[in-house]
Amino acid sequence: MKKVITLSLMALFLASCADKNAGAPASAPATLPVLDIAYQSTTTDTEYPVAIQGKTDVEIRAQVSGTLDKIYVDEGAYVTAGQPLFKINDNPYRQQYNNATASLNAAEAAAINAQLEVEKLLPLVQNKVVSDYQLKTAKANLAIAKATVAQSKAVLATAQINLGYTVIKAPVNGYIGRLPRKQGSLISPADPEALTKLSDIKEVYAYFSLSENDFINFKSQYKGNSVNDKLKGLAPVSLVLSDNTIYAEKGKIDMVDGQFDKTTGAITLRAKFPNDNALLRSGNTGRVKISMQHQNAIVVPQEATIEIQDKIYVFLVDKKNAVTRQPVVVSAKSGTDYLIKEGIATGDRIVLKGFENLPDGATIIPENSKKVVAKI
Repeated sequence: MKKVITLSLMALFLASCADKNAGAPASAPATLPVLDIAYQSTTTDTEYPVAIQGKTDVEIRAQVSGTLDKIYVDEGAYVTAGQPLFKINDNPYRQQYNNATASLNAAEAAAINAQLEVEKLLPLVQNKVVSDYQLKTAKANLAIAKATVAQSKAVLATAQINLGYTVIKAPVNGYIGRLPRKQGSLISPADPEALTKLSDIKEVYAYFSLSENDFINFKSQYKGNSVNDKLKGLAPVSLVLSDNTIYAEKGKIDMVDGQFDKTTGAITLRAKFPNDNALLRSGNTGRVKISMQHQNAIVVPQEATIEIQDKIYVFLVDKKNAVTRQPVVVSAKSGTDYLIKEGIATGDRIVLKGFENLPDGATIIPENSKKVVAKI
């Protein structure tokens, strides 16, 4: 009897709860801000790592062997083209020059004697006093003497060149690098290490690389039938230094490599920057910042997107205000915005924020529906 009463009471309780739940109103749709998608004009800044080199970077090496007698400059000094930098002991080369000079004098004297012999025999042969054979022999000796003179002149020129190489001069204007070899060192053209490096940094070159896709996009932004035509239309670029400061002077992209690197699949570009104050040196690093103008772009704030497993989504709102999670393809960034390549189109609406817990198919109440202000 007690069991029957207990079961009856439980049934009445459950029925009462069911009646209460049936009378409770369904949860109201969330009111969320919605963004109308429209075409815009915007600018994106893309940065690429760069390696900076002087306009001219040359290694200074000895062209003859010998003892380093004098060093005329100090590390870091600015030198001009033709200025002496090093002096190699020239005694052996001066003796070679003197010897070559003496050999040339002897060869010229022998040539004079051979010429006199020909001149002496010529009338004798004409008068049939001596045979023609003797004249032919004299002429052959003259030819040999002239060849010896020419050979001696070449030896003398070589000796003079080697003697000149004992004074090593700056080939261009620029700044001297480190001086690893000291006075008294034995140096040679075969040395693995250069005497120093000389950099002309009045202008510097910043080299950077673009992937194949980036290069295709880069070319599509500018008018022109050839790459050189497109380069002429490029806006100046900025240089971001290693401490994240912006270099004061603007640069200009003036060169695109002739081919892609087979190993990396990238192509090298060069930007030229003025450097009158010598603030940049060869070996500096940084990033070149390239601004690109985009017409008729679809721009979405990053806050209106969510990233799930390396994919980016927006919450698309249909005509009935139902929400669907939609994947999008991002082509570039502009500040805190994404440029969308695929996934949504002009005229669509997306939830701007507050979508974190929205399931697909949920209905919302749009709030402050607006278009993004064009960024020109």
